Amino acid sequence: MASSTQQFVPIREIRDGVAVLKSGELRSVVLCQAINLDLKSADEQTAIILQFQNFLNALEFSVQIVASSRRLDIRPYILKLEARLEKIEGDLLRIQTREYIGFIQKFNETYDVMSKYFYVIVPYGSAALPGEGVLSSITGFFGGKKKTSDELHTDQFEEARSQLEQRLAIVTGGLESLGIETKQLDTPALIELYQKTFNPGELHSTAGALGQ
Repeated sequence: MASSTQQFVPIREIRDGVAVLKSGELRSVVLCQAINLDLKSADEQTAIILQFQNFLNALEFSVQIVASSRRLDIRPYILKLEARLEKIEGDLLRIQTREYIGFIQKFNETYDVMSKYFYVIVPYGSAALPGEGVLSSITGFFGGKKKTSDELHTDQFEEARSQLEQRLAIVTGGLESLGIETKQLDTPALIELYQKTFNPGELHSTAGALGQ
């Protein structure tokens, strides 16, 4: 029998804005707004790089920085324009809007319009064998038979998530001190992100963008 695709996905579940791995470890993802260093002076560039270096050196835990480039899904934008088109009363403005929609569609078909996003993955839980992550360790600490991750209680999850949130505060605070806007991904945004990660052929929407 062919193996299920889910067997190769390291995530057991996503809840409350946290990805729970099969190992029992937790992951939170922070979306970051990039800084255009080309618009900065040489002194400003040097200062930002040094500050970022100091930020990384001050961390007592590892983080993962991921840059993702995907083709932009313009369908929601086109649908919004078409909805507005029906409400336009002037003939000239209606014609111009229809031509603009056609231009956007043709441009997108001719060129690959890419969107780039930067993520910082914040972990909690030391590397362990499957089933022996931080959540399983918390269960075993109280004695008795060690429960599987599927049997974990909410209070145990909340205790581990509290530790993760402390790390998140350190990371977001350090990034924002550099002038980098941050946004922690919630459950729907995390699900969308991992779906796009494991299905790279799909178009990228803008649901997880900053400010939305």
